[in-house]
Amino acid sequence: MYDPTVARLTYRGLLGRRRAVILGALPVLLIVISLAVRGFSGADDQVAADVLGGFALATMVPVIGVIAGTGAIGPEIDDGSVVYLLSKPVKRPAIIFTKLIVAIAVTMVFSAVPTLVAGLILNGNGQQVAVAYTVAALVASIAYAAVFLFLGTVTRHAVVFGLVYALVWEALFGSLVEGARTLSVQQWALAVAQKVAGGDLVTSDVGLPTAVILLAAVTAGATWYAGQKLRRLTLAGEE
Repeated sequence: MYDPTVARLTYRGLLGRRRAVILGALPVLLIVISLAVRGFSGADDQVAADVLGGFALATMVPVIGVIAGTGAIGPEIDDGSVVYLLSKPVKRPAIIFTKLIVAIAVTMVFSAVPTLVAGLILNGNGQQVAVAYTVAALVASIAYAAVFLFLGTVTRHAVVFGLVYALVWEALFGSLVEGARTLSVQQWALAVAQKVAGGDLVTSDVGLPTAVILLAAVTAGATWYAGQKLRRLTLAGEE
């Protein structure tokens, strides 16, 4: 299923000079904020949880997921170059699966790694806060990459819709409207983090079994629909 050539081309597209700068901006900002907070307030478990939950998981991870997920396939569809890729002897499911793996890997590297570093800076992993939020970032990266890859196959405005979801639904409604929290990747990831950390510093409004089921369902469903969309796109091009 995994195609090295497709992966290499996708990595090259995602990690080009301009997109790499964009991907690296939020992690750098997180590290700077963490250094400043540690300098002013010292090591504090609650402050660490607030920074990692309020900025890293609520903003940085979904935005990076938008950039990586939509960028893995969206530009190729927009400029028509996907036709050349689809004309190669590569199965369509392999194309989607490979691009998903690349998007997940890029999202994880640019979100989970700086989350761990920031957590260690803030409180040295006191009460497992750094590790818990790193696990949450890893888990969320998978679902975000799948959802935003799917968006990249269905609309030319995938980045806009992705940012609306990430910054309006996840960050705003997901934190203010109780019912919306159940339909939030952030809350699902927090449920996993809560299990890792224990205690009261990391909490979620969604139970762990429900969170795991929803994460798996959304990831699988988005990947399947992306494959179906790519298949219809191919048929339309051949006609």
